Amino acid sequence: MPPFSGTGLGSRVRLNQGPEIPWLGLGVYLTPPGATTRSAVGDALDVGYRHIDTATLYGNEADVGEAVRASGVPREEVFVTTKLWHTDHGYNSALAAAHASHDRLGLGPIDLYLIHSPRAEPPTARLESWRALERLRRDGLCRSIGVSNYAVRHLEEIRERSETIPAVNQVEMHPFAYDPELFAYCERWGIRIESYSPLTRGRRLDDPTLQEVAAAHGKTAAQVLVRWGLEHGAVELPKSVRRERIVENAQVFDFALTTAEMARLDGLRGSGRVSGWGDTSQIP
Repeated sequence: MPPFSGTGLGSRVRLNQGPEIPWLGLGVYLTPPGATTRSAVGDALDVGYRHIDTATLYGNEADVGEAVRASGVPREEVFVTTKLWHTDHGYNSALAAAHASHDRLGLGPIDLYLIHSPRAEPPTARLESWRALERLRRDGLCRSIGVSNYAVRHLEEIRERSETIPAVNQVEMHPFAYDPELFAYCERWGIRIESYSPLTRGRRLDDPTLQEVAAAHGKTAAQVLVRWGLEHGAVELPKSVRRERIVENAQVFDFALTTAEMARLDGLRGSGRVSGWGDTSQIP
């Protein structure tokens, strides 16, 4: 799997299913539907972002679509992701949910469509959902398909019973919550890790180690967190609704962390997640 090689905000990496995905995107989880979402997406596109990540759960797909259309940026330059919520698991339900997301976005084919969670009742329904996503890709409704919050056992379920390897596994990833086993598995099978909550929702920005590394580079703790994920080969999805923070989060291509600094930050692992969705230990 190609490692991180980005040199600017427009940098992309090719997924195992063909499309190229920008290394850096704007996440809109918990961004209120309406003007707030439209403003954040518009600002991100204006400063050079070309990757927006939404989901059915977020309730702002229509606003993302409206903002992309209003931006003046050609549609083919913007990579848009949305996701199937766990209450829509099952073959027919997944097909219907994907078509509904497609219509709400109003942007033509979805660039990346993800199963949001392996939570399903019964558990066999998630494999039915995956087969629905394969059909959606064949039919051209989406260009690439993947998953989110999947552990190794859930990825193995797909690999052993499907002809399609997920393009992406989107998980919580930052120095305080990093699963080397999962990352190694995804690298082995060409699954690109995407990192949500890379900024720890602001909860760990005052960590002394993080602050020391940031000071050494004249950068903010948030910028170091994004750069750390990129150097691990993860696509990063920092979230903000403030233009100045959206700009700040993108200023990560003009410095690099040393091997020793990466090791120090890796050593923070185990301090805890900030999202309950990342814990799949009780999901069969």
